[in-house]
Amino acid sequence: MPVHLRTVVTAVGPDVPDLLEGGVLILFADGAPPELAEVSVLHRVTDGPSIAAPAVGAAIRIGSVATTLTGLGDLAWAKVRDIGHVVINFNGASAPERPGEIAASEVDGAALAAALTAGAEIVIGS
Repeated sequence: MPVHLRTVVTAVGPDVPDLLEGGVLILFADGAPPELAEVSVLHRVTDGPSIAAPAVGAAIRIGSVATTLTGLGDLAWAKVRDIGHVVINFNGASAPERPGEIAASEVDGAALAAALTAGAEIVIGS
């Protein structure tokens, strides 16, 4: 399975841990407006994003935390490609609630929060 996206965390907004408790992670490319940066993990792409969207079952690795893509909203990958933004909901849903969202298998929120540090790598695909 190809790597669809490889990116490095540059900053973690102060409200990110609260969102992670609810199973939600928001990624924005560096340069996001301050009000969005507060709730987001800012990142710098190092590989990709691929033209083709990842398929259900693709691996997602966030630092040391591994999970699996379970659903992809109709607009999610286009947003990743266009502006480096996506919402990942760790609820295991096969059909994301919103078109710009990626659904992934459930993870431990505390472990995910600990893994999200500047310099951590996020990879979608193998």
